[in-house]
Amino acid sequence: MNILLAVDGSPYTQKMLDYLASHDEMLGPEHRYTAITVQTPLPPRARGVLSKEIVESYYADGAEAVMAPVREHLQRKGVQVETLAKVGQIADTIASTAADGGFDLIIMGTHGHSALGNLVMGSVSTQVLAKCSVPVLLVR
Repeated sequence: MNILLAVDGSPYTQKMLDYLASHDEMLGPEHRYTAITVQTPLPPRARGVLSKEIVESYYADGAEAVMAPVREHLQRKGVQVETLAKVGQIADTIASTAADGGFDLIIMGTHGHSALGNLVMGSVSTQVLAKCSVPVLLVR
């Protein structure tokens, strides 16, 4: 199975990784794992006054801060993971990456807001569910 792990460096990412580690059927050599982190774009005014190198460094540093613990956690379990760092609208980018990359499953942590909380604040996981044709496993 080709599995996309949507990670953001939050405690909910750690819960998702802990879930994977506790379910042997989810971690195995028969699966291929790719972790994706998506950063929202800097505002145009900020990008306009910063050099391209500074902006690229900002995005690279942010992605590495999220990905390093994920790689480390999975490697301790003997699991190899590819990583993707993208910039864009988070839910759209996760959904399009899953569809375009031929993934069989997306796994992501969720804050577990109530239905009212999702209505008021929105939720990346809710948006991914709405936009995605690939099955999504939400870990709460």
